[in-house]
Amino acid sequence: MIEVLVTAAVVVVFAAVLYVLAAARVVKQYERGVVFRLGRLLPEVRRPGLTLVVPIVDRLHKVSLQIVTLPIPAQEGITRDNVTVRVDAVVYFKVVNPSDALVRVEDYRFAVSQMAQTSLRSIIGKSELDDLLSNREKLNQGLELMIDNPAVEWGVTIDRVEIKDVSLPETMKRSMARQAEADRERRARVINADAELQASKKLAGAAQVMSEQPAALQLRLLQTVVAVAAEKNSTLVLPFPVELLRFLERAAPLPGAQEAGASPASSGQGATAATAASDGEAADPEVLAAQARELAGEFPPGTSGDVVRQLLEGLGEKGVPGLVGERAVSEAEPGTPGTLAEAEGEGEGEERMDAEGADGAGEAPGEGGARG
Repeated sequence: MIEVLVTAAVVVVFAAVLYVLAAARVVKQYERGVVFRLGRLLPEVRRPGLTLVVPIVDRLHKVSLQIVTLPIPAQEGITRDNVTVRVDAVVYFKVVNPSDALVRVEDYRFAVSQMAQTSLRSIIGKSELDDLLSNREKLNQGLELMIDNPAVEWGVTIDRVEIKDVSLPETMKRSMARQAEADRERRARVINADAELQASKKLAGAAQVMSEQPAALQLRLLQTVVAVAAEKNSTLVLPFPVELLRFLERAAPLPGAQEAGASPASSGQGATAATAASDGEAADPEVLAAQARELAGEFPPGTSGDVVRQLLEGLGEKGVPGLVGERAVSEAEPGTPGTLAEAEGEGEGEERMDAEGADGAGEAPGEGGARG
């Protein structure tokens, strides 16, 4: 009798162990269990840990509550400004209601993926290219709202949506590169012009200070010569006064004023007379001498001043009327060959001869002066 009872107890224990093994289920911390009993959904959702179900009668479905990262395949579309682009994105979502995720939709992952692709194409068509490239935050919010509206009924919530990449055609890339280059060049020119304006103001102030002290300009010239000579080259740049060039241009004879038979000694006086005749007034050698004296006096003592004086004296010796240095003008004496007094005497004599010839022959003063 006792043996029968022991055997029955062992059988019962063994059956209980088998039942527990068959009915026991383990639900992980990030999962929730949904039980279907004979095909009907039980309202109670199984919590994490050990749970028991009726073998053969109950079916336990585990649903993960973790955030799912779902990449959206690249979608090609035309923007509102008629530019063909190719955009891909990524969706982050999670299940908040396991029962709805299993009952209301067949496969919530596939459903969210298709809805994301459709919404992405819609966003591409409603947006412009500049918005896709620079205003992605606003597009991400709009895309998230479009996907989240139907997903709420499926027990799924969209955590966030991010547009990963926007692929443009090569022609569009080149056009945008040219546009950006032109914009950068425009900004560079504006900055350069602003710098030139500021530099011109500083240079104007420096010129005003140097005009008060002529020696400052000479020192600046020497600094420039030192800077050029420090480059270890054989070329030395010596600045030439522009005022001297203008004076030479005013005092130079007109081409063609001398005739073929004119003597070399009177070539300078004949050219001066022809110039005066063409202008309608006689050229005054004293005025030219005064201009030369004033020009030579503007240069301070030093290297450049001595060069200018020597140049003026050399031009006076070659017969150019009025172009003599300060020293030659001050030391001019009557009767001395090559001086200003002799040039004036010869000029007056030739003018009298030209006037007499014009009265006797009835010719123009200019022609008589040219023949004289």
